[in-house]
Amino acid sequence: MFTTSDYHHRSTFTIHHEIATFSNMKKISLTGIKPTGDLHVGNYFGAIKPALELAKEYDARYFIADYHGLNTMKDPGELNSTIRHVAAGWLASGLDPEKVIFYRQSSIPEVFELTTMLMAFTAKGLMNRAHAYKAAVQDNNERGDDADAGINMGLFTYPVLMAADIIIFDSDVVPVGRDQVQHIEMAADIAQSVNANYGQAVLKIPSAAVQENVAVIPGLDGRKMSKSYNNVIPLFAPEKVLQKTLMRMVTNSQSVEEPKDPDTSQVYQLYKLFTNADEQAALAARYRAGGMGWGEAKEELFRVVNRELTPVRERYDAIMADIPALDKILEQGAEKARPIAAATVNRFRKAAGID
Repeated sequence: MFTTSDYHHRSTFTIHHEIATFSNMKKISLTGIKPTGDLHVGNYFGAIKPALELAKEYDARYFIADYHGLNTMKDPGELNSTIRHVAAGWLASGLDPEKVIFYRQSSIPEVFELTTMLMAFTAKGLMNRAHAYKAAVQDNNERGDDADAGINMGLFTYPVLMAADIIIFDSDVVPVGRDQVQHIEMAADIAQSVNANYGQAVLKIPSAAVQENVAVIPGLDGRKMSKSYNNVIPLFAPEKVLQKTLMRMVTNSQSVEEPKDPDTSQVYQLYKLFTNADEQAALAARYRAGGMGWGEAKEELFRVVNRELTPVRERYDAIMADIPALDKILEQGAEKARPIAAATVNRFRKAAGID
């Protein structure tokens, strides 16, 4: 029979042993991709490319968060179409399903079993502090509605499902913007509660990889590119539509002859994203010398944007032309993901006495 001190020593040893086992594995990154409509240039540079870079350093996993999308997208046709659009967009942008694990959240039933188990270790007060729930309550209060009007349990328990998404694949890091750090901290808190209860490292503790250096991509009006501002540049728009869209960019009233400051021009800021240092320096010199109007500057922008996006668009069109093949890629990703997910659930079930 163990004394209190003996038990503490045993549980501490077990935790250290399990952590050592985790640490001997290649570090794992996890990226959740919410199906939220058409992808745009802001998504491409602000989320997709930085996330794909992680595959060079980590054992990377990417998933389409279709059950999260269900909280706000109730039309089945829209949700079904959006899932495939987003999946095809990531594949066209360079995600290699042979080198990473790429799957639909809904294809991993172990995620939902783990969510139920995690609920037993999640304080309601923690959910009350979730940013999305608090924002929804505040909006209701400002309108004079009941505090919980229109808030479903999917939204309220969103952080627990997200925690399950993260924890089930033994994720070391989750790349997020600073505004999303709370979700990763909640996942870590819940996992720590489980481990503390059972006196062993049942679940790996994730951490946030805050993407501080991700550029804010300017939209057509100079504000941050966002669908909510209706100022986006569609990622897969046909060439003529892309050109017309870029020509609508807002500029100042400077004449052709006047010198222009490239550092204050959103046209030039977008140009920099698609070009190398030599091209940037050459165009900046033309801005400062005068003699180039905004119409010509936008044509230069269109030339380099179209240069990069044409092969991406062509890959996307080819993927979307064969939906069964796209679905097969996601199914194969789920086949690779499920044994990992099952191992985590089984470890938890054993610790809980449900094995």
